[in-house]
Amino acid sequence: MIKIAIFGAAGKMGTRISNNLAKHDEYELIYVEAGEVGRSRLQERGILPTEQDEAARKADVIVLAVPDVAIGAVAKSIISSLKSGTMIICLDPAAPHAGELPKRDDISYFVTHPCHPPLINDETDPELRKDFFGGTKAKQNIVCALMQGPEKDYKLGESIACNMFAPVMNSHRITVDQMVLLEPAMAETVVLTCMSVVRETMDEVIKRGVPPEAAKDFLMGHMNVTIGILFNYIDAVVSDGARLMMERAKKNIFKPDWKKVFEPENVMEQVQAIVKGID
Repeated sequence: MIKIAIFGAAGKMGTRISNNLAKHDEYELIYVEAGEVGRSRLQERGILPTEQDEAARKADVIVLAVPDVAIGAVAKSIISSLKSGTMIICLDPAAPHAGELPKRDDISYFVTHPCHPPLINDETDPELRKDFFGGTKAKQNIVCALMQGPEKDYKLGESIACNMFAPVMNSHRITVDQMVLLEPAMAETVVLTCMSVVRETMDEVIKRGVPPEAAKDFLMGHMNVTIGILFNYIDAVVSDGARLMMERAKKNIFKPDWKKVFEPENVMEQVQAIVKGID
């Protein structure tokens, strides 16, 4: 039986993944919460929390389901208590890439992150279609990286990750350096920012008199067909007029060198901002 200690077990992510892992008899779960609020939440679920040092000594695998800004401190506080061969799993690449994980050659570092249920999917159940995050009902994909440790540990880490984020369709093996290009650089720095602007455009046309229902229906429909065209889900192209508007808008909205957000030094600035909690 694999002993898995979940640090931050009462948080949103910790609760979700611990509930999923508890469905598997091959795991013995150890629940860890530092704060009184979190410990109370565990007790309300009928779970007795374990002290951090004791959990670190017992665990074969430690899952750090704690905020990015706390990962470095938590990892450093337990590193000396770990037995040789222990695996630490991080659920986001920011802290590992930023150098927040302490050096110890006889343990493994595994990093994984959910892709979330895709926009284009085959879910037919309305309840599944409402599961935007994944990890509870709708199927999703995940990415995994073995940052440090023997190759055999990749299979163990991937198996745990698939069970944490279940139901999982595909698990993609990449590196931590590649993972930070996906998030934060692609998913947050670029896509989230652009999507927030898209939401602001809807709010703006509503302010200018378009009925809210009409604005939302129009936007969602056009986003749907645009995704179909740009990502090759359908055999179609944007109209000449739409392409002309897109090219004109790019010159006015985006800086010519906007792709520099993917350069290594800029990616490092992004992850450092995340783990330090700074603007």
